Amino acid sequence: MAAYNKHNIFTSDILNAVHNFGSHAFKTLLTNTLPTAANSLYSDLSGAEVANGNGYTTGGTSTPMSVSTASGVAKVTATDVVYTASGAVGPFRYADVYNTTPTSPLKPLISWFDYGSSLSLASGETFTVDFDGSAGLFTVT
Repeated sequence: MAAYNKHNIFTSDILNAVHNFGSHAFKTLLTNTLPTAANSLYSDLSGAEVANGNGYTTGGTSTPMSVSTASGVAKVTATDVVYTASGAVGPFRYADVYNTTPTSPLKPLISWFDYGSSLSLASGETFTVDFDGSAGLFTVT
C-alpha cells in the first residue's frame, strides 16, 4: 500500500472553501520527483511530471470524487485511476492529486502517494492508483 501524504496548504484550502469535492474536477499526476508538503500548486510539480505519451497524458488523469456523511464524519472518496501503457511509461514513484477547477489559487494540490520505489510500465502493463474506496481518500471529523 502506498503511503498517503498531504500538502500543508490543503487544510487551509478546505477552510477557505477552495475545494468542492462534490462538483470540482480533480486529476492525479505521476512523477518521479519527491513532492514536498510545502508544494501548493500544480505548477510546483508540472516540470517533474512523467513524459507525455504511451498512455500517460500531461496533467494526469481525471479523478472523480464524492462526499458522504454519517454521524458527523465526512468522507471523501475518489475513483481509482488506471494507467495503461502503450509504450514505456516512467519511471515514477509518486501519484499527486490536485484540483483543476479553481483559478485562484490555480490548480491547488491536495495530497500525494509514495509507492516506496520507482516504477516503470512496459507496453500493455497497467498501474492503478487505488484510493481505497472503503476508507476513502480522507475523512473530516
